[in-house]
Amino acid sequence: MITYVLPTHERHDRLASTLRAIGDLGPHREVGGAEVIIVDNASPTPAVAPGALTSGVFVRVIRLETNEGAAARNAGVEASDPSSDWVVMLDDDSHPVGTRFLSALSSRSSEVAAVMADIRLPRLGTREAGGLPEVFIGCGVAIRRSAFLEMGGYDRSFNYYVEEYDLAARLLLAGYRVEFDPAFRIDHAKDVTNRDMNEILRRLVRNNGWVVQRYAPEDQRRAELREVRGRYRSIARKEGALDGFGRGLVELRRTFRAQRRTPFPRGLYERFTGKAHALEALEAERRQCPFHTAAVVEPGKNAWVVREALAELGVREVDATDDPEVLVIGTMSPGPMIDAAERWSGRSDRWRVAAPWRVVGELMRRPMRLGAA
Repeated sequence: MITYVLPTHERHDRLASTLRAIGDLGPHREVGGAEVIIVDNASPTPAVAPGALTSGVFVRVIRLETNEGAAARNAGVEASDPSSDWVVMLDDDSHPVGTRFLSALSSRSSEVAAVMADIRLPRLGTREAGGLPEVFIGCGVAIRRSAFLEMGGYDRSFNYYVEEYDLAARLLLAGYRVEFDPAFRIDHAKDVTNRDMNEILRRLVRNNGWVVQRYAPEDQRRAELREVRGRYRSIARKEGALDGFGRGLVELRRTFRAQRRTPFPRGLYERFTGKAHALEALEAERRQCPFHTAAVVEPGKNAWVVREALAELGVREVDATDDPEVLVIGTMSPGPMIDAAERWSGRSDRWRVAAPWRVVGELMRRPMRLGAA
């Protein structure tokens, strides 16, 4: 059995649309059935839902008296049927497309605590940004119920943004793995209008700083904090949200030493940042056909990881105009990496293009999979 958990706050029409989409998936007999738990995050007008979907899948609504942000998911998991092996985390505007992922969940090794989805943004024609090869995004991930409860769920202090990084870090430290399944597709009807970018940047710089302070090895902590400040200062300038960035930085400095340090061993931290995956993929690419120069294209989340991996492999980074032997996609975020792979795969007759993650490299070698539903 699986449980879908959907937090919601005053988006009744969007919630109803998502419930219809889940109902269209059928009764989930292949996994022994399903249930939907809606967690009403203190909506001024209480959320309502039918007792069962058209497929017969039962629905429950839990109402919270205060808005707990992403940690509202904790209440949903705690209330879920104990016979559920997996909890599929959704937003009230995201839903699975098809059920191919269900049978794969049942066969996952017990070491796998979370399975990430390929999250599409149909309105924008792109994939969801964020996450890393072993860090999931909250609106499209299946988490083993027992592992979630063992970890204590999401940390309430994060509210929204980066809470998944904190939970993923704790799962890795506990000996679990996080995997990606391209057959697990989520459509996210994300609304990017009317967002308070100052509030978003406040949380992004503070919460990312917390994660670094909690988990980065001591000899990398300061450099990682500089990377966080630089990345989100740049985004704040672009979005006109320097005020929010500044407030977040003040909060980070005030709360910094209150974060309990549980630093990763180096090898595990390299899995967390994606560096281990970049080294594996680029070394395999080099074994297949040696190269000595590379240009990093479409840099994004953890581009520094890609550059460090190239340097450690003895590959010299050059500009794309300097006739590099290979173009390397410069992000470790799964969605943008796959999007970039789709764009560059059409130019493969001119360029040799490499992805810094084995999963995406395999998709590039099977082009029918890229962009497939």
